[in-house]
Amino acid sequence: MQFIYILPGREGSAHDTRVLHDVISMRNGLKVPQGYYYLCDVGYPNGEGFLTPYRNQRYHLNEWRQGHQPSTPAEIFNMRHSTTGNAIERIFGLLKIRWAILRTSTWYPIKTQCRIINACCLLYNYIRKNMSIDPMESRIENFLATEGGSQSVAEIDEQITSLENSSEWVAFRDNLANQMWQQFRH
Repeated sequence: MQFIYILPGREGSAHDTRVLHDVISMRNGLKVPQGYYYLCDVGYPNGEGFLTPYRNQRYHLNEWRQGHQPSTPAEIFNMRHSTTGNAIERIFGLLKIRWAILRTSTWYPIKTQCRIINACCLLYNYIRKNMSIDPMESRIENFLATEGGSQSVAEIDEQITSLENSSEWVAFRDNLANQMWQQFRH
């Protein structure tokens, strides 16, 4: 429930995959250590370091809340992927609850806006690290309803620097989904 990398200032029309590609290529960009991965939306490539849900399968949490039970390994994988991804929505919800300046558009120059976003994210992380109980947590469910590893990256030599689909990662996801399915059925 903390920010690990932020890059404010990209235009809203930039495709997410393009932004991610640029970010992992930057000198001080996002570092993805070998053997680790980030969960991504279905629009991203399912490749080394970036694990996406299965396409054309039930995914969103509201579909599971209606009493449906997973009936395939892909569905159980997507359900758990969606549940974990929900943490991202909670983080942004808490950020906006705490700092109203982030809830609306502003007249500040773009450079100032980026600094405000960086400062709010850093303060958010500081609060998360130093408060055992966040008083804003009690407000998150209502806000979202209305708003619609310990190892340092610097310690790891090999990092992922490309963004592309790979059959190895499809197989990795399939294997992970099958393991989840076996545990779910027993």
